[in-house]
Amino acid sequence: MPLIPEEAIPYLENMIYLPMVLTILEKDRIIFERGPFKLKRPYVAMVEGATKHVQTELKKTHIYMKRHSMKVLRGEGDDMFTEYVFFHGGYEEHRRYLNVRLRNRVEELLTMYLAIVENAR
Repeated sequence: MPLIPEEAIPYLENMIYLPMVLTILEKDRIIFERGPFKLKRPYVAMVEGATKHVQTELKKTHIYMKRHSMKVLRGEGDDMFTEYVFFHGGYEEHRRYLNVRLRNRVEELLTMYLAIVENAR
């Protein structure tokens, strides 16, 4: 039986994925601003809108984690796996994530947040 409740796992994983999504969005924003695009504003606006949604979600995650005494630390990593240590209610759980899985999930989230911005227009 896992020591960390199943409902806490999405919040713990958000602390892995959402900072990665923010990093990618920031790098993309810089590329759009500096790139040879004729009309930069629509691209920059879309990236900034997605960034705001991600930041809002990350803030909610931080609040939830603080209220429930939860924490995530990055552990060891290699070419194939990255380990994360989840802390919840005095318990500690080590989980290894396949790097390809991390990349694919971040790509899914990026697509989702960009779609949210597009649908809001």
